[in-house]
Amino acid sequence: MYTKPMLKEGSLKDQVIVVTGGGSGLGKAMTTYFLELGAHVVITSRNMEKLEKAKIELEEKTGGTVLAVQCDVRNYTEVEAVLQATLDKFGKVDGLLNNAAGNFISPTERLSANAFDTVIDIVLKGSKNCTLAFGKHWIDIKQPKSTILNIVTTYAWTGSAYVVPSATAKAGVLAMTRSLAVEWAKYGIRSNAIAPGPFPTEGAWDRLLPGNLKDKFDMKKKVPVGRVGEHQELANLAAYLMSDFSAYINGEVITIDGGEWLKGAGEFNMLEDVPKEMWDMLEMMIRSKKK
Repeated sequence: MYTKPMLKEGSLKDQVIVVTGGGSGLGKAMTTYFLELGAHVVITSRNMEKLEKAKIELEEKTGGTVLAVQCDVRNYTEVEAVLQATLDKFGKVDGLLNNAAGNFISPTERLSANAFDTVIDIVLKGSKNCTLAFGKHWIDIKQPKSTILNIVTTYAWTGSAYVVPSATAKAGVLAMTRSLAVEWAKYGIRSNAIAPGPFPTEGAWDRLLPGNLKDKFDMKKKVPVGRVGEHQELANLAAYLMSDFSAYINGEVITIDGGEWLKGAGEFNMLEDVPKEMWDMLEMMIRSKKK
């Protein structure tokens, strides 16, 4: 069953992983699994009250150790403070998961310049800030191996209407992932990304599709496998990419979306809606023309 954990017990034993936006939604799901596999996890967000609540819940559920550090990833000084707090608490850091994000679903002309900047700053600038701070640290101390994992999206390479700031920012994160995979591999730093499809979470989906929009846009209908993702499926993939099992994977973006983006990409994919009777009729027409 796809809701079951994938890796063997202790696969991330004593690893120290920082997860931005780790106190809620998909970040929390991935954090939970990292803890279950033996990692120590540092979670960050701007809301300290939510973080503290998540820390207690995560530790009670998994028996692991969680450090909660308030941080706005748009501010490089605050990111450096997260790194220092991690080193003070655990003495090292092995992995960084750039998961913090922001998004608006809106016609682009309705967005203010500030709204556009907010998404770019959280997603692209925030990922850059964390990557640079942690990467510089690993290079300075000559750490033998470390891992950067970025959460992007399938429209990072296709673009998408109505989420232009997010598409712009995620495309930048994807380019950074692939570029640093080559440049920093010599320092033992692997850089990969995950592009998730629909994985509903209360917070993000309520903000993106308010009111009855969630019912109007049934995401399951867009996915060839006929369902949305289970959080454990994403957590399984993230843990694998953070672990030594994926030591030869570098510079890769792995899509986990049930085939959603491919369904949207194919020029004639909308023909799925043609009923069987019409196909029968079309076939007869083609055969009669051949004769």
